[in-house]
Amino acid sequence: MEKIQNKIENMKVNIIIPAHNEEKRIGRTLKNYCDFFDKVKKNKNIDTRFTIVLNGCTDRTYRITADLKEKYNSINILNLKKAGKGLAVTEGFKYAIKEPHDLIGFVDADMATQPKYFYELIEKIKNNDAIIASRYMKESKVFPARPLIKNWGRKLIFNPLTRLLFRIKYKDFQCGAKLFKPYTLKKIVNKITDKQWTFDIELLYLCRKNGFKVKELPTIWYDQEFSKFKLVNSGIKMIKSMFKLRVQHSIFSKLIKS
Repeated sequence: MEKIQNKIENMKVNIIIPAHNEEKRIGRTLKNYCDFFDKVKKNKNIDTRFTIVLNGCTDRTYRITADLKEKYNSINILNLKKAGKGLAVTEGFKYAIKEPHDLIGFVDADMATQPKYFYELIEKIKNNDAIIASRYMKESKVFPARPLIKNWGRKLIFNPLTRLLFRIKYKDFQCGAKLFKPYTLKKIVNKITDKQWTFDIELLYLCRKNGFKVKELPTIWYDQEFSKFKLVNSGIKMIKSMFKLRVQHSIFSKLIKS
């Protein structure tokens, strides 16, 4: 297996940013990430590329991103016609693993994870096969504090159901900041099927199924305006998707196809 050195320098990193109609936020996110990692490159010689995967955009997201690409040569753009975070990140993975990288990850376009906290993933991955940011560990902080109904829904329904169906035990399955060694992605990327709601769960399940070691790291998270997650409607869709995904990764899937 191609392991990276523990020393955090002289590395190539690719950060994938999925973007669906993000004209209100993508500009600020890219400027902050590019400026931050330009400084990291000077200090640590870590060469960071950003693969922006536009998916189903009908607003000015492409134009804003293309304009910033003229300023920052670290930006690459993939423009997909279909929408879906899972689809976008998966296509970003397939694009990134073709090039020699030491680490490949993804982060949400809204900058709920600030650049310095994504950089912590790079610092802390060490000999793990992957590392994920967590909003719900003891040392984690979320600003502003989340409504009680969200916390109880996660604790009483979502987390127990995820652990029961997929046997993965993390505090936070869906924080939008994750980082992988390239060999990990090469092993699982073609097995990813979910294009939207349960993409993160499938990703972690495939890591477990293939024996990869995933570290969970507490993070600082800033909930952003214009969230696309609507509590009740999205929650119902998520639960349906979880059961569908469980069937897809079971012996019943082969029986249904035959």
